[in-house]
Amino acid sequence: MSRPLPVSSGAYAPPAPARELTAVSADGARLHVELHGPVDDPDAPVVVLAHGWTCSTAFWAAQIRDLAVDHRVVAYDQRGHGRSPANPVCGTDALADDLEAVLEATLAPGERAVIAGHSMGGMTVMAASARAGFREHAAAVLLCSTGASRLVAESRVIPLRPGRLRTWLTRRLLGSRAPLGPVTPLARRILRYGTMGPGSAPEMVEACARIVHACPRKVRYTWSEVLGLLDLDHGVRELRVPTAVVVGSADRLTPPALTHALAAALPDCLGVTELPGIGHMTPVEAPAPVTGKIRELVTTYVHVGHVGHVKEDA
Repeated sequence: MSRPLPVSSGAYAPPAPARELTAVSADGARLHVELHGPVDDPDAPVVVLAHGWTCSTAFWAAQIRDLAVDHRVVAYDQRGHGRSPANPVCGTDALADDLEAVLEATLAPGERAVIAGHSMGGMTVMAASARAGFREHAAAVLLCSTGASRLVAESRVIPLRPGRLRTWLTRRLLGSRAPLGPVTPLARRILRYGTMGPGSAPEMVEACARIVHACPRKVRYTWSEVLGLLDLDHGVRELRVPTAVVVGSADRLTPPALTHALAAALPDCLGVTELPGIGHMTPVEAPAPVTGKIRELVTTYVHVGHVGHVKEDA
């Protein structure tokens, strides 16, 4: 069965990168990396974007299009997602290895960037927080719609009261091996209910549905198992750079209560922005506030002037 392609027009169509390369992780996993904006301008600040479970670089289309006007933007596909080949090694250490590999391949020694992670991308940041490569390059962080632990127990995708039954049903739903199939009207309604706010525009739902449905079934299942057992509370305590947090008030996957608990444990939290009526897909549902927060972090914490480098494709 052929997988859906991203939308080809409008605000959520992925822009063409200025350059592409392959970063090689510690275990040999190959990661597709896109560079956008003035990639050869050392005075352009750098933003690194890490997407979430079942997504790809296409998820950040709105942010890339806006930021690439005056930023060097690095976006990469998590292993098994988008154009990064699947790898039998899946886990939080692998996520951290991959982010370090991307940073090493795209930033000069000592060069610092704002790193934004959505959902599993935020978990990637937490997993890498104590790594030397992360600490060398992270000037500030934006965590969007994410959590550090108890993801299944706190999820509100199943409309039941908290407890063992809801947790069991949620685990079965998120860990389903069933193929998602084509993007149909029913599929859009299901995805909108589970991952987006009630006021999400049709073009937003369409863009998200195409991205999520393109994720291979085995990859979706394998990473659901990792997320179901996630415990990165230690990583939160090690995330010592200034960190802003964004969550949608209607997020069923990583609800605001989970996000506020995460924020309370951060050593240098800049506050939580709760977006009214927005669901889990914050960069798509609320592109302006998310992009604005990234720009704010860049203005405050990134000091340009280093000589940039991009390694040749490995």
